[in-house]
Amino acid sequence: MKRLAVLFALTASPAMAATGLSFSLYNTNFVVLLAFLCFIGVLFYFKVPGMLTKMLDARAEQIRTELDEARALREEAQTILASYERKQREVADQSDRIIAHAREEATLAAEQAKQDLKDSIARRLAAAEDQIASAEAGALREVRDRAVSIAVAAAADVIAAKTSAADQNKLIDAAIDEVGARLH
Repeated sequence: MKRLAVLFALTASPAMAATGLSFSLYNTNFVVLLAFLCFIGVLFYFKVPGMLTKMLDARAEQIRTELDEARALREEAQTILASYERKQREVADQSDRIIAHAREEATLAAEQAKQDLKDSIARRLAAAEDQIASAEAGALREVRDRAVSIAVAAAADVIAAKTSAADQNKLIDAAIDEVGARLH
């Protein structure tokens, strides 16, 4: 029934209406119509529409499968991306902690270095003060010794000028006795 409806639809073309209905093989329109109908018949005989439908269904199924695979790959990629972003945040946090720790250690090391420098300066100042005190004491001893030497020399000059030779001999004997008594 379908075939007959298609045949009538094809035969009722505007070209046929103008020239009339003619079933002659000399009519090119009729020959083309017959060839077309034979071609359509051959296509239906060999079940080409069914094969085309199967091929289109297979292609649609292949596309659907590829889309499913693409979705799965996309989800997997999103999962991996989320994992890497999480790892990146963890690494960033860890690096921030390391930097903060390094800054704390640097601050502590700087404070320790300042304290060590202060201690070193204090030790050097103390050593310098000790050296200055020792130098002062040495200078005082030297000045005192020099003053004593000068006083002894002046006293010797005064004594020599004011004492006689006999008095000098008595003084020498008294000094020898005193040194002997002190040594023994």
